[in-house]
Amino acid sequence: MPCVADDFTIDDVRAAAGRLAGVVHRTPVLTSRVLNKRVGAEVFLKCENFQRVGAFKFRGAYNAISQLTAEQLARGVVAWSSGNHAQAVALSARLLGTSAVIVMPADAPASKLAATKEYGAEIVTYDRYTEDRTAIGEALAAEHGRTPIPPFDHPQVMAGQGTAALELIEETGPLDAFLTPIGGGGLMAGCATAVTALSPGARIIGVEPVDGDDTKRSLEAGHRIRIPVPHTIADAQANETPGELTFAVNRRLVDQIALVTDDQLTTAMSFLFDTMKIVAEPTGAAGVAALLADQISLPDARVGIVISGGNINTTRFTHLVGALSG
Repeated sequence: MPCVADDFTIDDVRAAAGRLAGVVHRTPVLTSRVLNKRVGAEVFLKCENFQRVGAFKFRGAYNAISQLTAEQLARGVVAWSSGNHAQAVALSARLLGTSAVIVMPADAPASKLAATKEYGAEIVTYDRYTEDRTAIGEALAAEHGRTPIPPFDHPQVMAGQGTAALELIEETGPLDAFLTPIGGGGLMAGCATAVTALSPGARIIGVEPVDGDDTKRSLEAGHRIRIPVPHTIADAQANETPGELTFAVNRRLVDQIALVTDDQLTTAMSFLFDTMKIVAEPTGAAGVAALLADQISLPDARVGIVISGGNINTTRFTHLVGALSG
């Protein structure tokens, strides 16, 4: 690997930005006076729901696959994901002239399964509550000589994800605080590395669902904790334990973890849609949910938030948001 967790720096993120130039969308940074007034801060939303494949994951997948050798590209790649990384790997593989096999949970959102197939990947399904997706993916890689592209625990995936924060601060200037959802920790590891380098002293805050608080528990314990597979509408955060590499970075840089309920996530989804015309999937709304629910107080601060994705179809969106008043 070109870099390991202890040596992971802003230089890795900047190098990734160079590889991604002209390939990823430079997604918009949006603001809202209504949101600012509600939370008493100046909030900047980095809208990765407008990224290719509808989520930040394309940044890391393309950065990692673009560095494979011709021989590795000829053999193809394998990945495991509930949906957004699956789509990102599938599209990146197509763009870079290789093939992809993706291990996805059988109960993944139908829209994410369909999109992954449309990008040209072969899908292998598994039961997220009884089977180990990583073991399945690694076995497929070994059997067929494919290169594994993990969803977060990979330095080049982390570096690619960090370019979201790099772009954010290039546009907004220094921040007082930075929030992003935490699943496996790759987005946070990459972004926290960029933010701490470009906005020294900024408070780094991760957001998890209350039933998927593996990172919070792990940070409190000082080592990685494994929890039962979470039952949460935030499918992108249904992790049992943080990544090994990502946790090594995040335990150094993350100041706080805020927890949000499913109802708070759907409230934030509804707010973003009604107020800013932003469609966010549950995980994508996590940072805004934490602020709206007063799980974090950042008075008068300049706050950057990553809206990590918007991969949700109309049926599921209306079902979740409609349940608030049901």
